[in-house]
Amino acid sequence: MSFLRSSSTGFRRLHLSGKAFHSSKTALGDVTKSQSVEDDAAASLSRPISQILKDLNKKVPESLLKHRIAPGGFSIKYIPWHIANRILNLHAPEWSGEVRSITYSGDGTSVSVVYRVTLYGSDSELFRESTGTASVNGEGYGEGVQIAEAMAFRRACAKFGLGLHLYHEDTE
Repeated sequence: MSFLRSSSTGFRRLHLSGKAFHSSKTALGDVTKSQSVEDDAAASLSRPISQILKDLNKKVPESLLKHRIAPGGFSIKYIPWHIANRILNLHAPEWSGEVRSITYSGDGTSVSVVYRVTLYGSDSELFRESTGTASVNGEGYGEGVQIAEAMAFRRACAKFGLGLHLYHEDTE
């Protein structure tokens, strides 16, 4: 028997006796809906955390990376947030993410976001949090909160190994 939870959807998939059922948490407690799901589909979603982490630690293909010029004039490679999202969907389809806090600086010129990514494996769940900070002056593409959230999301993913090789390319 294994349990998979997805806090982003509020649903949990329970594997009991070879059948998968969905249950949702309501204000009144757990209410089980007897919606049976095919065993093959449920099994393909559920993998041990170690396998998920092994896949996330693989080098991201160059074609999926973006480049930007950093202050100082040097080029930085990064994984766009939507690509990181798709990679998580591929290797850890039961993942969830959430903004834990948004904090503006005392002078109101920057904003920091704390983001948590949680991976749900067939044997356990694991989360990582990270921060991102951006100017609220509109520098870059998007609002300050959007930029900081995307940065925090990518950094939390890197703590699982996704794109971590990009942080070490200069030393290799």
